[in-house]
Amino acid sequence: MAVTGFRSRVVALTVLIATAVVVVLVVVSHVLLSGVTDADAHDLARTRAEAVAANVTAKGGRVVLTENSSEALDEVAWVYADGRLIDGNIPPGMLDRVEALADSGRSQTTSVGDYLLYARQVPIDGHHVLVIARVDLTPYETSEQRSLTLSLVLGGLTILLAGGVAHLVVRRALRVVHEMAALADDWGHHEPGRRFNLGVPRDEFGELGRTLDHLLERVETALVDERRLTDEIAHELRTPLTVLRGEAQLAQLSGEPVAPEAVLSEADRLDAAITTILRAARARTDDEARCDLRSAARQAVAGRAVEVAIPAKTDIAVAPDVAVSLLSPLLENGLRHARSRVWITARVQSGTIVVDVLDDGPGFDSAEVDRVFEAGVTGGDGYGLGLPVVRRIAASAGVEVRAIADGRGHVEVTLPAARAAT
Repeated sequence: MAVTGFRSRVVALTVLIATAVVVVLVVVSHVLLSGVTDADAHDLARTRAEAVAANVTAKGGRVVLTENSSEALDEVAWVYADGRLIDGNIPPGMLDRVEALADSGRSQTTSVGDYLLYARQVPIDGHHVLVIARVDLTPYETSEQRSLTLSLVLGGLTILLAGGVAHLVVRRALRVVHEMAALADDWGHHEPGRRFNLGVPRDEFGELGRTLDHLLERVETALVDERRLTDEIAHELRTPLTVLRGEAQLAQLSGEPVAPEAVLSEADRLDAAITTILRAARARTDDEARCDLRSAARQAVAGRAVEVAIPAKTDIAVAPDVAVSLLSPLLENGLRHARSRVWITARVQSGTIVVDVLDDGPGFDSAEVDRVFEAGVTGGDGYGLGLPVVRRIAASAGVEVRAIADGRGHVEVTLPAARAAT
C-alpha cells in the first residue's frame, strides 16, 4: 500500500506539473498566434487600401480612378471623394459604419462583426479623398481555433505521456529498491558478511546501497556481540558452577555433607554474575541519570577490604546500579590479584570523573593490556564477574574503561560528570 501510494503521488505530481506547463504553453502560443493573425489582417487591409489609393487622381476638377478596378476589389474597397462614394459596392449591412468612417475624414481601423475596416486618406489637392478597405476575419479566426484545438489535443497527449513515463520510471525505480531491500534482508539473516559494494555513490541507488551496507554491518556487529555475550555468560558462569560441582563430587566421594558456606558463597557469586550480565544487557545511556560516586563505590565494596578515597558530593551522570555493576567486578578482580591492598580514588579531568581502581598486585602485562577485556583472558586463577562484562556495561552506558600497565593493578574508568542542578 505504501509503495502504491508513493507511486500514485509521484504520478499525480508529474501530471499536475505537466498540465500546468501545457496550459501555460497553450495560452502563450494562442496569444502569440492571435497577435500574428491580427497583424496579418491589418497588413492585408492596408495593402488593399494602398493598391486602390494608387489609382486615385484628380482630372478636370474631379476625382477619378485611372484604372478600372475589378469586381472583386469593388466588394472589399471603396473610395469616397468629398463625402460621396465614387467607387465600390458597399454591402447594406455595413453601409452605416462605412459612411461613418467616411464622414470622420481621417485614417483609422475598426471592426464590424467578422470584418476589419481600414480607412486611409489620399492626399489630393482641393479634395477630401478616403479609401476604405475591408478584410474578412473569418479565415484568421478559423485558423486560431484550429491551432488552439490542435494545441489542446497535443497538450493532452503530452500530459498522458508524462504520466505514463512517470509511472514506468517510478515502478522501475521502486522495483530496484524492493530488490535491494529483499537482498539486504536475506543477507542479514543468512549471509551478514555480504555487501553491495557499489563504490562511491553517484546517484540515489548508490546512496541506498551504501546505507544498506551500513545496516548490514550493524546487523553483523549485533550478531557478533550476541555470540560474544554468549561466550561471556558461559565464561562467567562456568567457574562457580564448576566449584559447586566439585564440592558436590567431593562430598559424594567422602560421604560427608557439602559445607553450606561453600554452597552459599558460590550461589551468591553465581547470582551476582547473572545480575550483572542482565544489567549489562539492559544498560543504556540516560541523560537524566545521576548518582553519588562515593555511595556507589561503597555499595560496590560491600564490606570488603577496599579503601575508598572519593570526595563527597561527587556526582556522575550514570545510574546507581550501572555504577555499582561497573565497579564491583573491578574490585573483585583487584582483590583476587592484590598482595595486601586494594583502593579506589577519583579525580576530575576535563569535565569528566576519572575513577582509578588500584591494587598492589603484579598488574597487567603491557603486551596484553589491550586484551584483558576479552572473554577467556585472565591474569591468574580465581573467578568472578570478569573484565569482559565490565567492557560490555561500559560500552552500553557510554563509559570508557581501560587497563594501565604501570607495575600494579590499575584500571581507569572515565565517567561523565553530572550537570549542576538548576
